[in-house]
Amino acid sequence: MAGEATRSVEEVAASVLALLAGPGAELREGQLEALQALTQPGSRVLVVQATGWGKSAVYWIATAWARRQGHGPTLVVSPLLSLMRDQVAAAARAGLRAAAINSSNVDSWQQIEADVSANLVDVLLVSPERLANPGFGARVLEGFAGRLGLVVIDEAHSVSDWGHDFRPDYRRVTDVLRRLNPATPVLATTATANARVVTDLAAQFGEDTVVLRGPLARSSLQLAVVAPMGALERYAWVVDQLPDLPGSGIIYTLTVADAERLAHALQVRYADAPGLQVAAYTGALDGDDRERLEEDLRHNRVKALVATSALGMGYDKPDLGFVVHVGAPPSPVSYYQQVGRAGRAIDHALVALLPSGGDDGIWDYFATATIPKESQVRSLLDVLGTATAPMSVPALEAETGLRRTRVELLLKQLAVDGVTERSSDGWLATGKTWTYDRDHYDGVLAVRRHEADIMRSYVAGSRCLMQLLQLSLDDPDAAPCGRCSVCLGHLPSPLRESPDAQTVAAVRQLLRQEQHVLEPRKMWPGGAFGARGRIPAGMAAEPGRVLVHADAAEWADLLAGPLSTDGAAPQDLLDACVGVLHQWRSEWASRPTLVVGLPAAGLSHLVSEVQAHLANVGRLAQAPWPIDRPDISDLTSSDEAAVWRKTFAQSEIPQVLAEVVLLVVDESSSGWAVTVAAATLREAGAEMVLPLLIHRRIG
Repeated sequence: MAGEATRSVEEVAASVLALLAGPGAELREGQLEALQALTQPGSRVLVVQATGWGKSAVYWIATAWARRQGHGPTLVVSPLLSLMRDQVAAAARAGLRAAAINSSNVDSWQQIEADVSANLVDVLLVSPERLANPGFGARVLEGFAGRLGLVVIDEAHSVSDWGHDFRPDYRRVTDVLRRLNPATPVLATTATANARVVTDLAAQFGEDTVVLRGPLARSSLQLAVVAPMGALERYAWVVDQLPDLPGSGIIYTLTVADAERLAHALQVRYADAPGLQVAAYTGALDGDDRERLEEDLRHNRVKALVATSALGMGYDKPDLGFVVHVGAPPSPVSYYQQVGRAGRAIDHALVALLPSGGDDGIWDYFATATIPKESQVRSLLDVLGTATAPMSVPALEAETGLRRTRVELLLKQLAVDGVTERSSDGWLATGKTWTYDRDHYDGVLAVRRHEADIMRSYVAGSRCLMQLLQLSLDDPDAAPCGRCSVCLGHLPSPLRESPDAQTVAAVRQLLRQEQHVLEPRKMWPGGAFGARGRIPAGMAAEPGRVLVHADAAEWADLLAGPLSTDGAAPQDLLDACVGVLHQWRSEWASRPTLVVGLPAAGLSHLVSEVQAHLANVGRLAQAPWPIDRPDISDLTSSDEAAVWRKTFAQSEIPQVLAEVVLLVVDESSSGWAVTVAAATLREAGAEMVLPLLIHRRIG
C-alpha cells in the first residue's frame, strides 16, 4: 500500500481511465486541473462542462486517488434513481466498490450501512431526500463525520433556486458540508448552470470555490425546430416520422398524459413492426419498471421511450441517436440538459422540437409552481405552531386544506430556512421566525419568465439554435454551429414539415376511444369543510369516467368550441358519450335509471343536450340540477368543498329516491363538485351515483 499511496493523481488517472475507456485513453482538457484541485485539503471545486465531457470520470479518479492515500469513502449526492444505477455500474468499471441508498432498495439499507461502517465501500450514493431524513442522518451521516475522503454533488444546479430544477431537499446539502471535516474536498458538477447559478453555488460552497467552465457546444447534435402545429398534428407527426429517425432515442412530452397518449398511438400504429416498439416512461412508474425500460432503451430493445422529464439527468446511453420534444420545455437550460442525452459517443444525433401555441400556459405553470404563496405558508405555520406533537403530511393537508403535494413542497422549503424540521414522528415548527422574501421570489420568477422569452426566440428561429442555448448558459464560446435548421435555412433530412392528413384522422379516432377513470375521492378535506376522515360508503360516488382529460389533443375542437362557449353539443361528442357508457356498463353493479345534468362550470346548454341524448338513447328518466355557479377560483381544497356543499344545499335537488343516478357534470379540476354532489344525491336517497365528467381540467 505504501507504493500505492505515493502514486500521483496523473498515474491513478491513467489506470482508472484504462478501466473506464480502454488502454490509451487520455484525460480531456480541464479534467487534470479539476483533479489537481481536489488533491488539496478543504478544496471546493465547481465544474461546469457539457454533457459527455466526463465529469463522473473526475470523481472516480479522485476517489481512487484518495482511497490510495488512506482517506475515507466518497459521498455522492445524486438526484435520480436512473443516475445512481448508472453511477454504481460506472464505479465498478473503475475498480471501485459502490453502493446506493434510495427508495428502490430499502431492503438493502441495513447491509449497505454496515458495509460503510466497516470501510468496505469506496463510494456511497444517496439522494437529497435521504439527506433530509433524520433517521438516515443519525445512523449514517454522523458516522461519516470527519472521515469522508470526498463529497460530490452531482447535477449541482439543483442546489440553487435560480436553477432550472431546484429541489429544496438538495439545498440542504450545504448543511451536510457544515458538519464535515473542513479538510474534506467537495466537488460539484453540472452541465446546466448560467452565471447567476454559478455565483449562487460558489457562495454556498465557500468564497474559495474554484470554478472550472468549459465550452458547452455539442458538435454531434443537429438541432431543428419544426413549424408550430396543433397538439393532435404533433402526435401524428411523430407517428409518421418514427421509422426515419436515426437509431433509438427519447421523445419528450411536457405532461404524463401526453406521454401515455402518444405512446399508445405509436404502439397501435407499429404493433406489428419489428424495431419500432415504444413505451411510456413517467414519474408514475415504480422503480423496477423504470429500470427495465431504461435497459430496454440502452440495449435498443425499443425504438424510443416517450418520456416526461423523469427520464433526464444522468441517463447514459452513449449512442442515443435522437431526441424529439413534443412541446417546448419552459427553460433553455432544461432543454439543453435533456437534448444532451443524445450524441455522446456518435458523430451525429438529430434533435427536433415541435412547439405549440399552448406551450406558454405550461411554461407559466412551471414558472410559478415552486414559488411559495405567503398566505399558504402562514396557514401551514399557524397549524404547526399550535400542534402539541409532530404532525404528518396527511394531517397537515386535512387541517390546512392545502393539497398534499403543496404541503410537502412548503415544508421542505421552510426546512431549508430552519423554520420547520422533520423528526421520525412527523413535522414540527422550530420556533424560528419566517419572513416572506418577496424580492427574492420576484427575482426568481423574473428569471424564469426571461428564460421563457429565450425559448420563444428559440422557437421563432431568431438566431443559430446551438448558439442561443450556449448564450442562455453564459457560455463565452457561443458561436453559430452551421448545421441547425436556422443555419441551414431548412429542416435537415429526414425531418418532414407536417404529418399526413390520414394519420391525423387515425390518431384522433384512436385517442377518442380511450377510457379515463374518474377515481372517487375517499377522504373529506377537514378545514373549512368541517368533516374529515373517510367518506362513508353510503355517501360516496362510484368510480366514474372522464370524456376529455386535460387539454386532450383529440378534443381540441371541443375545447376551443362548446367547452369554452357553452355551445351546442356536436354529434361526435354525443356519440363519444354513448361509447363511454357502452364500454363502462360491464362494471356497473346496477344499470342507471336516471340521468341528472349538473352544470358545475356553468355550461348549462351543453350539459342539458348531453343529458337529453343519453336519456333518449338509454331510455332513461332525466332531471336537470340547476345551480347558481359559485366562484371557486384560488380556494383551498376544504374551502372549495364547503362552497359546493352550501351551493347544493341552496339548490333544488332532483328527486332521486331509490334511483341509480348517471350524474353528468361539465367540468371540474379538483373533483370536489362531483364528490359533494354525489354525497348530496346519496343523502337524498339515491341508491348509487355514477359520475360522467365531460372535461377534467388540470390546475
